Amino acid sequence: MSKLTMVEALNLALAQEMDRDSNVVLMGEDIGVNGGVFRVTKDLQSQFGENRVLDTPLAECGIVGTAVGMAVYGLRPVVEIQFSGFTMQAFDQIEQNMARLNNRTQGKYTVPMVLRTPYGGNIRAVEHHSESREAYWAHTPGLHVVIPSGPRNARALLAAAIRSDEPVIFYEPKAIYRAFREEVPDAPELLEIGKANVVQEGSDITIISYGATLRTCIEAAQDLEEDHNVSADVIDLLSVSPIDTETIATSVQKTGRCLIVNEGQRTCGIAAELIARINETCFEYLEAPIKRITGFDTVFPYFQVEEHFLPECEEIVSTAKSIVAWE
Repeated sequence: MSKLTMVEALNLALAQEMDRDSNVVLMGEDIGVNGGVFRVTKDLQSQFGENRVLDTPLAECGIVGTAVGMAVYGLRPVVEIQFSGFTMQAFDQIEQNMARLNNRTQGKYTVPMVLRTPYGGNIRAVEHHSESREAYWAHTPGLHVVIPSGPRNARALLAAAIRSDEPVIFYEPKAIYRAFREEVPDAPELLEIGKANVVQEGSDITIISYGATLRTCIEAAQDLEEDHNVSADVIDLLSVSPIDTETIATSVQKTGRCLIVNEGQRTCGIAAELIARINETCFEYLEAPIKRITGFDTVFPYFQVEEHFLPECEEIVSTAKSIVAWE
């Protein structure tokens, strides 16, 4: 068992899945010789060859469209889009073909492909490099949308996504690509797509998050416990499509209070969907209104002020305290 960063864990998952299944191929801009913009695919072309790790032209729509065709005819392509903001250039292929082909052919064809892309803020990037648009894809029928929160679950979720017969959007929170290390077993692991993880158990409030903001929520939960005598269940969604409503409902029915934290925009976001589901399944158990901390309904700001856009520990603590104190 080694201590790996998320980048290293993702690289390990790709190498192990390519070694396990010769139908797994990688495609993307600069992923071969250069190992990708964040070096997730480092050394994989030299290990598996140019026919399985393909450097493509700078043409996102062409990359995804080609991968759809490859998937239909028996391969398992894993596409890298350099930043999630550039998936808009492939929106037509993702929505019209990647997501719809199985339904359009009444199950005759499946599209077993993965679209990997780094997303989210807190790396002081330029425009189109920090968006959190996971709600777009969660809203799109036919897609699974997976978001890891650390090295170990990133490796296990990517392996599961590659083996899935469903098309998967795999959002990688780049703020934590190299932020910390975790022990990752040498042997392959799989996590069930659509199953959330209770990372901390408590009794007073449920805090739900995913991706990079999960670490902020864990920090806030520790502060609440140590300084304010508030005990929190902390849930890591891991998947925003499908959403594990059962795990969420079990927690909220226990605590009676809930706070949802994510960095995507507020309107029609993942937090709004979670609030609706909690109201549908847990209304009679609620002791206080559900609250959410999200990004603002603005374009993601330039790096000079991005810290004001992203959820902060202090805000999570103060909001959780207000929910627990509500009468």
